[in-house]
Amino acid sequence: MAGGRGTRLGMGEKPMVRLTGKPLIDYVVSALRPSVERIIVATTSATPETRGWSLEMGLEVVDTSGSGYIPDMVEAVERSGISGPVIVIMADLPLITEGIIREVIGVYESRPEPALSVHTPLGLHSSLGRRPDVIFNYMGQLIVPAGVNILMGSRISEEQEDFHLIMSRIELAININTPEDLMICESIIKRRMESQGGMD
Repeated sequence: MAGGRGTRLGMGEKPMVRLTGKPLIDYVVSALRPSVERIIVATTSATPETRGWSLEMGLEVVDTSGSGYIPDMVEAVERSGISGPVIVIMADLPLITEGIIREVIGVYESRPEPALSVHTPLGLHSSLGRRPDVIFNYMGQLIVPAGVNILMGSRISEEQEDFHLIMSRIELAININTPEDLMICESIIKRRMESQGGMD
């Protein structure tokens, strides 16, 4: 999902905002590539640069109406002709990793529910000094949607019973909404790069 205006960030098209030299969407695409058959970028009239970048990268692009996250998601899945499971993920989760994607898929494949939604504990956000936009009370635990879902494509316009996967992972707790979020992610990515360099 790459059609948001990114007004709070105020740096142009959010999927194309640079983080250590790469567009935010590039991190998400890289994490997805090893585990999925198709990557389809849902854009709107607000994200023409994202559309151009996606086509240059050889990705499928679906232009949606920009009516909102849910209607655009339904429109993108229906127009893509997907009937089986589809991962829906936001383009502003740059810390997401291939390992997390595989873990989410593995849990989904082990569950009987047709859908899965990924959440993080509210306490994780509090420890980072962040105040999430949306909080749910699930079985007495306060959780925050992570922006990663698996849904059955053939039933995308219906409400689907979903398994709530709660993962206490910082990579899922930070999506980019503000310049402060960008700074936190930059610091984490630089630390990762330094630790990897130290291991070589």
